[in-house]
Amino acid sequence: MFPQNLRYLQLSGNSLLTFSLDSNNHSTLPDLYLLDLSSCNVGHIFPKFLKHFHNLKYLNLSNNSIQGKVPKWLGVVDSLCYLDLSHNSLTGIDHQIPWGNLTNLDLSSNLLQGELPLPPNTIIFFSVSNNLLTGNVSPSICNSSSLQVLSLAHNNFSGQIPQCFGNSNQYLEVLDLQNNSFYGTIPSKICRTQNSLVTLNLNGNQLEGTLPRSLAKCTQLVVVDVGNNRIKDTFPFWLGTLQELQVLVLQANKFHGDFGNSKANSSFPELTIFDISNNNFTGILHATFFKYLKGMMHVDEGETAPQYIEYGLFVNRGFFSLNRDSVSVYQDSVSVTIKGNIFELPKILTTFTTIDLSNNKFEGKIPKVIGELHALKGLNLSHNGFTGPLPKSMGSLSNLEWLDLSSNKLTGKIPVEFINLNYLQVLNLSGNQLVGCIPRARHFDTFSNDSYEGNPGLKACNLDHEKRLPPPSTVLLQHEQDDDDESGFGWKAVAIGYGCGALFGMAMGYCVFSTGKPQWLVRMIEGDQNHNKRVKRPRSNARGGRRTQGTVN
Repeated sequence: MFPQNLRYLQLSGNSLLTFSLDSNNHSTLPDLYLLDLSSCNVGHIFPKFLKHFHNLKYLNLSNNSIQGKVPKWLGVVDSLCYLDLSHNSLTGIDHQIPWGNLTNLDLSSNLLQGELPLPPNTIIFFSVSNNLLTGNVSPSICNSSSLQVLSLAHNNFSGQIPQCFGNSNQYLEVLDLQNNSFYGTIPSKICRTQNSLVTLNLNGNQLEGTLPRSLAKCTQLVVVDVGNNRIKDTFPFWLGTLQELQVLVLQANKFHGDFGNSKANSSFPELTIFDISNNNFTGILHATFFKYLKGMMHVDEGETAPQYIEYGLFVNRGFFSLNRDSVSVYQDSVSVTIKGNIFELPKILTTFTTIDLSNNKFEGKIPKVIGELHALKGLNLSHNGFTGPLPKSMGSLSNLEWLDLSSNKLTGKIPVEFINLNYLQVLNLSGNQLVGCIPRARHFDTFSNDSYEGNPGLKACNLDHEKRLPPPSTVLLQHEQDDDDESGFGWKAVAIGYGCGALFGMAMGYCVFSTGKPQWLVRMIEGDQNHNKRVKRPRSNARGGRRTQGTVN
């Protein structure tokens, strides 16, 4: 058996391990403080031997096959401050949660049914995401004055969001209510004063009204996602004063108005994901808006390990020494649309940079300054009324992996500079008024026919007198050069390109990712095996926990 003086037992990841601790001789069990049996073979029944660890403070049973309800006898272990039961097959809780010392509780990714189990007032981290919970959320949830992370995402909750969120006695930093059936308005005083709210994710509900102007007081906001609701408002240029904001998703609402009325102080300096698709925005895109998007302009070539937008909490309150695994981690997620396909990314790389302005009523020319957003992975301007030529400057978007400019009124030729988009895997220029030869070089041969359909003036030119292209650095400097020579480039369609296959086959598994593209997706998957960094977020003065910055040791 185990030595009597054993206090920390960490056996995570031992799936071949079997347990025989349910013996009658409980006096031989050590007085454990920490027990980690995550991703082990603990069986389908909640392990009863746990009731004999009266001083247990940390318990992790995640990623097992435990079924049934959380037993009432677990309340005997009232010393628990950290309990992770996520990624099992639990259907409910045999009682309300009575533990008076509990600060971190993760019940996510189970089969929990019924109403929301209310945590104790001591709770700091509480997640029941990805379950089958129903009913309203009681305002008594706001009684947990220490609560910092609340994730109720991916359930069947309904009713209105409690207006008490944002009370001055709260230190809430993450509020994730995405993919439920909440209706009504967003709490108007959700940021009554300068507080610590970092993530607000309300995507996929039935919310109406306007965005509360109090959000401008949440100076530490990193993620604002209110997509797929019924919000009716003009564009919130006033959010541009938030110097930490990285993700802004307003897609599929009833936003409207002239986007050309941007203001100089709306800089959005750290923005990396910008999605306002499927709304009713009008007007032209002014260069002044894009020139302040500094977070999309610079590529960090020196970064090796992946970093994610996430939030970490220490467990302890001084109970015991902790290593990196002894934290509760909330990871921001986002849905992205790539050529009409929606993919939900369960975590967001800090290097994942996209702009989606599709399905609006924008007009005028595409600003040349977009070509300075060198960190862009994806750009979607489709289904608008853009006119004029394709900017040659877009050929300098060296990290671009998908580009959709379809269903506009664009004219002229495809700039030869586009052949320098070496990472481009999805291209859609269909439904415009483009003319001339389709460039042929490297990856351009991999794009399928539908990339160009609906442009009667486009043609595939032969290679009889193919002209050697200047180096990419030279080509990109020739923005004013006339492209009259159409005999130098041709195009031969391929049924399905290797790039499109890599991107749209992401659900087929890591074997596809290992081909090397798309690079951001490969890094996201490989990051699970070498995850040793976290995004730097502003420090919080909230009680009972603090945000991790970098590696937690």
